[in-house]
Amino acid sequence: MNRFTSRLLALIGLLTAEILLGVVLFVAAFAVFFYLTRVVFVDNSLALDNWASDAMDGLRRDLPGLTGPVRFVTFFAALPFLLPASLIAPWLLRRAGYRREAFELVVAMLGGIVLNQLLKMYFNRPRPSNALLQTLGLSFPSGHAMLGMTFYGCLAWLLARHFGRPGWAIPLLIWTGMIGLTRVYLHAHYATDVLAGFAGGAAWLVACRLGIKLFWKEEKELLNEG
Repeated sequence: MNRFTSRLLALIGLLTAEILLGVVLFVAAFAVFFYLTRVVFVDNSLALDNWASDAMDGLRRDLPGLTGPVRFVTFFAALPFLLPASLIAPWLLRRAGYRREAFELVVAMLGGIVLNQLLKMYFNRPRPSNALLQTLGLSFPSGHAMLGMTFYGCLAWLLARHFGRPGWAIPLLIWTGMIGLTRVYLHAHYATDVLAGFAGGAAWLVACRLGIKLFWKEEKELLNEG
């Protein structure tokens, strides 16, 4: 058996049910992202964006005191919060003896930040002109939605998989969804920006997780062979 065949069989052996499920989730998230790019940049449809914007305007008229809490919630996926949180959380994980988990979180966040900026530059969509707070940069996909999904989604996975706290996953994902809604409420993003951010963050998080899992498993196999 030549070296290529043996390596191929080793990689096939790494395909567990978890990895296959991850591939399915990645394809689904990527399909949603791709569909949204066609809606926005090929069909030039604003139907969903206008509907969501009008709904949030109506909510703001009915509940004028909601804007303050919304500004508070949206902060928890802003870079001034996520950057220090993405350093402190891995540091705490490392101190607790979870070096691999700390590494996963750092890679997920650094990669997510870079990927989000590359996607923004590629699609080059301006932000809404009627934002209720000062916003910089481009609009598609939403950084708050994408990085929020990456950070809180990664925490949800770590808590469920490594710390036996699966009950935390749903509240964290609901919190991420609320952050996305704040971006539409504040007119900092269109609804399609937010949905694309969620889809892109989910796809990146799954791809990152699968890549790290395959790397660690293959490294372990090589050490055992050695």
